[in-house]
Amino acid sequence: MSNAVAGWISTNWLVIAVPLIVFLAFIVVSIWARRRLYAYLEKVFGQKKWEGSDIFLDITKTSFFQWCLILGAYAAIQISQLSLHFKSLFGRLFGSIFIVSLAWTIISLIERLLRLYLKRIKALPATTMKVIINGVKIAFVVASILIVLDIWGMPTTPLMLLLTIGILAAFFAYRDEILNIFAGIEIARSNLAKTGDYVRLESGEEGYISKITRNNIQIKAADEKIFLIPNSKFVRMTVIISEKPLKQASQPFRFYTQLHLKELTGLKAGSLSELVSILQDVDDSVVYYHTHNFIEEHQYLTPQPANDFALWVSDALGDEVLGEKLANIDTFEFTTIGALRERLVDVINEELANRPDRRTAPQGREFHFIRSLSAIIPTSHVAHDLREFVEVLRMVSIDTLYFHIFEARLRLHKGVNDISIWLNDCLDEKELADQIAVLDPYTYTLEGLRSMIIQLIEKHLERERPVG
Repeated sequence: MSNAVAGWISTNWLVIAVPLIVFLAFIVVSIWARRRLYAYLEKVFGQKKWEGSDIFLDITKTSFFQWCLILGAYAAIQISQLSLHFKSLFGRLFGSIFIVSLAWTIISLIERLLRLYLKRIKALPATTMKVIINGVKIAFVVASILIVLDIWGMPTTPLMLLLTIGILAAFFAYRDEILNIFAGIEIARSNLAKTGDYVRLESGEEGYISKITRNNIQIKAADEKIFLIPNSKFVRMTVIISEKPLKQASQPFRFYTQLHLKELTGLKAGSLSELVSILQDVDDSVVYYHTHNFIEEHQYLTPQPANDFALWVSDALGDEVLGEKLANIDTFEFTTIGALRERLVDVINEELANRPDRRTAPQGREFHFIRSLSAIIPTSHVAHDLREFVEVLRMVSIDTLYFHIFEARLRLHKGVNDISIWLNDCLDEKELADQIAVLDPYTYTLEGLRSMIIQLIEKHLERERPVG
């Protein structure tokens, strides 16, 4: 028996030797190629400083050698004298082994890379990370199975159709959960919200974020109630976020507005003497109209125009010197209309004492005295903290702003506005109150003044946010 085997080998040794030599050659070439290739990759990765380089090299180095062995075995079989049937059989076998090895390598590589990068998203729940990784692994396993079945000539179309139907069914069955998972990833990736943040929802609920899961955000209110907000809903709703609850005012700020009705008094002046004579005796509402209401009507001009008296003296009488003196009177320096009236009268009388009153207004350009009838109307807007105040201030009319900034000086006789008083008395924000109180209204339009107040409050809120 041994002689027969030895005789067969001596006769057919080339049939065995050639495929074996080819296989061994692939081993030698594989060792050399792997050494050169990975030396080059280590150099490139060292220059690029890619954090996943160690993972890639560690996982693929062994797999690369395995792939070369599979290729060598396939080449050896193909040049052997086996029948076509066996060559085809072994070809499919080695092809299947290669696909399984490749899939396993890719799955291992992606899993470790995902863990590396997903861990950087600190707010991403561990369960969400596990779902993502498992989903990717399942996708590659299914793809590998389909390829192997195709290699063996098995029909894959029915299976792909079945998988498609199953995926669609699973999506619709778990649609909300899937959307919540992806929304949770976006929340974590963009740092939209994190545990410990204090939030106020558009629906009115507010509190601390106590936990972020793959499906929802848990908000703990001051009364210890827990609100669960689905992640997909959270990213779509308006949310005010701060890292601590805003200070609540001891008394809310209630926004008011004021409407003015004009009424002709029937009084008119054609000269300075007539002007000052009538000015001394008219109601405060007349003086108010020609000073404060004049500025409100011309709020779009900057710097702010002075008053009706200065404009008439300059334009109708042509007395620019006196007009300039009247324009230089700081309307907002006075906390009463009476004091403002006295100052206007004194400036005109001082000018009349130094020269005769010879200038008269042209026909039809006399100064007509108008009375302002005011009505104070409460609005529906109330602010309990600085954030609410800013949001309301963005939307209220300029009449409301004018009332609280300028009317307050006359109404309260304190020379300060409603906003600064509320900040100081109800929120104990003296520094911010002073910053708003010293704003020079002459250098802004009302819209510009609104923007400046909002900017000051926003900067204050930003400074109040804790770091870390």
